[in-house]
Order: sequence, then C-alpha cells, then structure tokens
Amino acid sequence: MLAQVSSCAVVGIEGVIVTVEVDIGQGLPGVTIVGLPDAAVQESRERVQAAIRNIGLPFPRKRIVVNLAPASVRKEGPAYDLPIAVGVLVMSELLHPDTVEGALIIGELSLDGSVRHTRGVLPMAAVARAQGYKRIFVPAADAIEAALVPDLEIIPVASLAELFAHLCGETPIAPQEPVIPEYHTDASVTDFHDIRGQEHVKRALEVAAAGNHNVLMIGPPGSGKTLLARALPGILPRLTIDESLDVTRIYSVADQLPPDTPLIQMRPFRAPHHTISHAGLVGGGNLPHPGEISLAHRGVLFLDELPEFGSRVLEVMRQPIEDKIVTIARAQGSLTFPANFMLVSAMNPCPCGYFGDPLRECTCAPSTVTRYQKRISGPLLDRIDIHIEVPRVEYEKLSSERLGEPSAQVQGRVEVAREIQRKRFEADNNGLYTNADMRPAEVRLFCQLDDTGRALMKSAMNQLQLSARAYHRTLKLARTIADLAGSEEIKTNHLAEALQYRPKVLLGG
Repeated sequence: MLAQVSSCAVVGIEGVIVTVEVDIGQGLPGVTIVGLPDAAVQESRERVQAAIRNIGLPFPRKRIVVNLAPASVRKEGPAYDLPIAVGVLVMSELLHPDTVEGALIIGELSLDGSVRHTRGVLPMAAVARAQGYKRIFVPAADAIEAALVPDLEIIPVASLAELFAHLCGETPIAPQEPVIPEYHTDASVTDFHDIRGQEHVKRALEVAAAGNHNVLMIGPPGSGKTLLARALPGILPRLTIDESLDVTRIYSVADQLPPDTPLIQMRPFRAPHHTISHAGLVGGGNLPHPGEISLAHRGVLFLDELPEFGSRVLEVMRQPIEDKIVTIARAQGSLTFPANFMLVSAMNPCPCGYFGDPLRECTCAPSTVTRYQKRISGPLLDRIDIHIEVPRVEYEKLSSERLGEPSAQVQGRVEVAREIQRKRFEADNNGLYTNADMRPAEVRLFCQLDDTGRALMKSAMNQLQLSARAYHRTLKLARTIADLAGSEEIKTNHLAEALQYRPKVLLGG
C-alpha cells in the first residue's frame, strides 16, 4: 500500500505539482526522504515526527520512505511538511485515502503541530487551478493570498490537529471567502504639486510615465532629483488586475509580500543601494530567486548616484532593459524572470557635484570629471530614452506659496495615453503594452514621419551622432508625446521635443 498526497513546488515564479508518496515497510525505524530535497526538506523528518506526536497521535515505529516526485525537480523549503504528515497518517490508517483525493496540500509545521506561513502560495494556487484541482489546503496566514485565484476552494489550516479533525469529518473548516480587495493609494508618495520648480523635469517624467521610457536625471546635489523620482509612482497609471496578480506572484515567490497585503495594487518602486551585487540586482543564487529588477516589474527601478554602482552591476542590466526578461543559467538549468521595469536614474555631473553649476565652482580636475562620467558605458546610456538636466532651484520658486499641478491630474493624462497604446497594440496580440515595448516592425508601422519630420531627424542623426538604437528610441518617444497630445500623427513639434531629451554631447566629452 502506498499513500499519495499532492503538493506543489515553485520553480522560478511558476508552480509545479509535486506528488508526495509515503511508504511504510519493515526495517529499522526511521524516515528517509528522496526526490532531490534540499536541507530544509530533509529536516521535515524531525518536524513531522514531533508534530504528529504533540497533537496526541501515534507515529509509526517502522521504516518510512517519502518520495517527492518528479525527482528531476529540485525541492526546497519546508512547504512539504504538511503533505508528508498527512501521508504518514494515511499510511497509519488514521485517515482514509479518499479524504485527500483531488486536493493539494502545502504548509510548514511547527513542533507543536501549528501550520506556519509558506512563500509562493499564489503561484501554487494558480497551478492547482490550472491542473484541475478543486481544493487546496494552505496555511491560515496565506489563505487570503490563495483566495485571489478564482474557482478554487481554499481551506485555511491553522494546525495539523485542525486538519486531522476536518479530514475525519469531525470539525469541518470553513473555506476562505473569495477576496476582492479595494483599491487604495499610498499616502507616503510625494505629490507633484508639493515640488517647487523643475517644471521641465516634471514634463519629462510625465512623458516617461506615459510610454514607460527610461530616464536619467543629471544635476547638482540638492536640486530635487531623488524627490522627483520618488514622486513618480503618483503619476503612473493604476495596475490592472492582471498586472497586480503578475507583480504579486513575484513578491510571493520572493517572500516579500506584506502579511496584510494579499494583492499588490501600487506599482513597485525599488531603490537599491549602490553597494548591491549583480546577483542582488538581476537575481541569482544556487536556486535562483528574483532580483531587484524583477521586483520592479511593472513599476520603477530607481538607481540613485548611478556612477557609484559597480560597472559589472550596471552592465548586466543591458539585456533585461532590451528584452524585458532576465534569464539566469545554472548547471541544473536556466530560469527566466520577468523584468519589464522603467529605469529611472540620477547622478551628479562630477564627484563634487557642481560641474557646470552657475553659482558654485567645481573643485574637480577635468580628468576627474571625465573619469567619473565614463563610469557609465555608452551602450547603457544609449538605452536611456530621456536625458534631463535638473538645475538648482531658485529662492523665488522655493519660497513661493503657489502650488504646482497635482499628481492626480498628471496621472489622468498618463492613463489616457496608456489607453491609446493599449488599443493600438491589442489588435495584433503581440505582447506589447507601451510604446517603449515596440520592436522595429511596430516602429515602422506606428512612427511614420512627414517630410519635415524626416528632414529634422536626418539633421539630428548627424549632429547628435545617434545610433540605430537611439534613432528608434527617439521615434518611440515622439510617439508617446503625440499620444499625450491626442494626435494620431507624429508632428514636427513632437519630434523636436523628443530630440530635446537626447544628450547634446557624449558624457565625459
């Protein structure tokens, strides 16, 4: 006789069904776990044995073999404690096998039999529904997260004793009600109307938000670069339910989902320190986990003091910026994480910060300024659509009581532009969402210029020494500016504004 209990593993950010097979035979008492388990899974032997005994049930003094199939999938984490315990109880004839048929069970056990939080519950529930399971037993702490998946009965389990009583039919556990979270805004985000001056930078950020374009802000210390970047989430369009689930799945796998927030509704804003490693930025580890660029998926990745980041750290972002995904290869195989983020970066023009400042003299030698700016490679700069100077703010603007345009008003225009892009791309069903996602074929189709525009573009190509990539990115930017203006055609003034956001000279030149 063999007990089989369905459970789940997480590979990358996707769930994979795992069958927990438990066999009890003759031999020296002990528990053996096979099926490519890691150290945390191996330790399940002690947790399961103590939990079963501490709820007052007998643990068989026989040889127990637990197989986690398929054996080719690496098993990590303590999520298999609960299904192993149920399999042991079935083999001990304390539970009938039919009670767990068609159900998926996940959960970590404490020694007293209580069930603890498990990461990655959302992708596990999603794959359970896709594979035709009708019920899923999850830790009570994760029930609300699992309930985001429709058409699936979620049973919140607080302890092994409670689950045993439920499966015996003695004390049924009430299923978790479906979750329909209400949208809420983040009060901690700075409003645009509280930022004095820098109207041209606010306009650039509005264009960037409308088309999901990358931005580099250059200016002296204290000019407001960080403040402007942190106000950017307030003008980004709201996440759709599909985007929210997409982001929530990544945070669930990374175990960074707040306990009181089953569904992430605000676009992520990630601001890693410049001491971060390249594995921390793009993801990695023996069993790869999402990095900061994946945690910024559908949101903003803000890199303050850009030249202070290690050159290797910056260069590994070049491929994800282009492809919107990051692939991490290991000896056991490769994993792909989504990375469709908006890069917003800020830097000083030199180490002292005052190169080119009209009021304060720069103390850096010319060679020092050049070396500092050369820390950012040309290929990375070429992938940034908007280069904007952020000058110091004058006293008259700082002391003025006049408020600027509120973020909600700017957000309204951004959402209208995003809706135009959604309708533009939905007919082809090619996986594009914003203008920044366009490939050369879409650029050729949707970014047509008139004769005056072509002449202006030709002149700009020669004067600004634009690469082919910069040429396409300029056209995408002009398309976004036209969308904000409600124009079907890219007019000369739209193209001229897009060209204003290109660097006039190469940094360090």
